[in-house]
Amino acid sequence: MMFLVELGWAFLGAGIGAGIAALGAGLGIGRIGGTAVESIARQPAESGKIQTAMLIASAFIEGVALFAVVVCLLIALK
Repeated sequence: MMFLVELGWAFLGAGIGAGIAALGAGLGIGRIGGTAVESIARQPAESGKIQTAMLIASAFIEGVALFAVVVCLLIALK
């Protein structure tokens, strides 16, 4: 009985952790996108450099979020 309770807490913690990771990634990528659009509106000639920097930063944020979700799943299935 106690094992099932501990397993339930592990799944709950993993779900909350994965949700927070996804929420953080969404907010971060949204902020990067909004700032990039503002920057392109102010400096249209630099749009290529801004888009490249935005895509690289978004990829790093996605990678960290994916890593966080994998860690949550590993903790839940331990």
